[in-house]
Amino acid sequence: MSLSHEDVQEILRLLDESDYDELNLETERFKLRITRSQDGKGWTQEKQTSGSTQEASIAAIKPTDSREEAAPSEEGLVDIRAPIVGTFYRAPKPGADPFVDIGTTIEDGTVIAIIEVMKLMNSIPAGVSGEVIEILAEDAQFVEKGQLLMRVRPA
Repeated sequence: MSLSHEDVQEILRLLDESDYDELNLETERFKLRITRSQDGKGWTQEKQTSGSTQEASIAAIKPTDSREEAAPSEEGLVDIRAPIVGTFYRAPKPGADPFVDIGTTIEDGTVIAIIEVMKLMNSIPAGVSGEVIEILAEDAQFVEKGQLLMRVRPA
């Protein structure tokens, strides 16, 4: 298995946004240990291959998402927030109709989107019945845990 530069960046981004302070990865070819620096602003890597140990410092990857926090919702609306970090998709596949649009009536278990995390697609249920009033996340946008995705007027 080979990791691309983007794969490594995504792993570091997920680590940076998590509460974890350490990652240990062991394969037949190498052992990798990454620990959060004491100042919390970076990572230190210790890699061991064929008996040699190397140490390196890994710069922290800050999210490049410069979105502003959404305005307060109209009274009575329910906010649907991202349960996990990842890439937000409004449709089941490229070119397909979105799961929901503004004005769509949804039920508690209706899938409203997919969030991709490290090539795994996670269906996001509405968690509320009502009408979609606002969609705040853009398709194929990286979203953070707790980020506002949609607003619904409950039934």
